[in-house]
Amino acid sequence: MVDIAWQSACFAILGNAGSGKSTLARWLASRLNAAILDLDTVAWLPGSEALRRAEADSREAVASFCRSHERWIVEGCYPGLIGEALSFKPRLIFLNPGEAQCLAHCRQRPWEAHKYDTPQAQDRQLPMLLDWVRGYYSRDDEFSLAAHRACFKSYRGPKAAFSSPLDLESSPQSLLDHLLRGDGALASQSSSEKKLSA
Repeated sequence: MVDIAWQSACFAILGNAGSGKSTLARWLASRLNAAILDLDTVAWLPGSEALRRAEADSREAVASFCRSHERWIVEGCYPGLIGEALSFKPRLIFLNPGEAQCLAHCRQRPWEAHKYDTPQAQDRQLPMLLDWVRGYYSRDDEFSLAAHRACFKSYRGPKAAFSSPLDLESSPQSLLDHLLRGDGALASQSSSEKKLSA
């Protein structure tokens, strides 16, 4: 019998830069044969590191991606664009492992060829990225922790939040089953965000 949860597996992953969104997206995609949309690729004008696309164009790109794939994963730090994906009723995952973990991940990030022409171009952006990560906890814009929590709390579909890094190796099938159910945070992996999924 085909597992319906697996067959219709779609995810939206929200969190700070360095929270593990891309890593989790790749991990899920490899197990579910799902397509991935990194929201950075539709939020910014091609070839630009600082010019946003029109919001309506970005939203349409997200909607088109979701309509075009049976199983998909949308990941990024843009609650407005995540909201577009949420209209398709995916499982929402909110990653919030804390500032130190996000900073460490950013420093260890491999070259993202789909975003930067060269590793050096990416390295030049690292100081700005680290400042961005630090500001996440005190900002009051749409890219803040407060905005991400509000997005998570308001979603009525299946969801889970994690306030520590996910262990993708020790029991992968158990974690995958949990994420497919979308029934809140794993007690062993999270505590402070668990109340948000109620």
